[in-house]
Amino acid sequence: MCLILFSYENHPRYKLVIAANRDEFYARSTQPAHFWEKESHILAGKDREAGGTWMGISKKGKLSMLTNFRDPMNIKSNAPSRGHLVSDYLLDGDDAYSYLKNLEASGATYNGFNLICGSIDKLHYFGNYQNGVHEISTGVHGLSNALLNTPWPKVKKGKADLQAALEAETISPESLFNLLYDDVYAKESDLPDTGVGLEKERMLSPLFIKSSHYGSRSSTVILIDKSNRVQFLERTYNIADFTSSTVSFEFQV
Repeated sequence: MCLILFSYENHPRYKLVIAANRDEFYARSTQPAHFWEKESHILAGKDREAGGTWMGISKKGKLSMLTNFRDPMNIKSNAPSRGHLVSDYLLDGDDAYSYLKNLEASGATYNGFNLICGSIDKLHYFGNYQNGVHEISTGVHGLSNALLNTPWPKVKKGKADLQAALEAETISPESLFNLLYDDVYAKESDLPDTGVGLEKERMLSPLFIKSSHYGSRSSTVILIDKSNRVQFLERTYNIADFTSSTVSFEFQV
């Protein structure tokens, strides 16, 4: 994922509301969200090239999601795939805090990442560009390609739009998909400087990215209510004309 917006214990009906866009090169082969064949309790998409995933949830209530940290001057060509950080947690027996504490020792071997792991009742955050494992507080949060809640334009706008959506007693998944499909560029004066140049910063600035070779491939909406009923929807976009197809899953944790 390259944009994760979420509300944690901040709504009378839902304990967790997630709206996220996965940004990736169009040429990278991907399987849409599905229950995995061998690990049938895991619901996630799959990166066909490296085998990991960017976001997933299990029927046991484990949840994990990842963004890359943008630092083009420090890319390791031989680094392991970050997508396995998500799938390994979903498969691992450790709780989120223990898993992330163990990851601290090896985190530097990966290219930059932010990783959120937890259960449907408690979330923790770790990234290899900051120190320590942090429990996530209640409220509305946003994560893109910097640290959690770094006020990039897309994060500020996305958090405000999500907060507005939370005013509804029952949240429509479609309203969250509409929120995520926002391809308006940020103002040049508001753009971060991450070392990729002004033109690319502008291309990467919308919540929903479109370009000739890279962009928002899919959007995911997860709603978990107070009775632990999970709604998981993934919308995949056809990059030729941005038509879409949506898969939907519901289960009880």
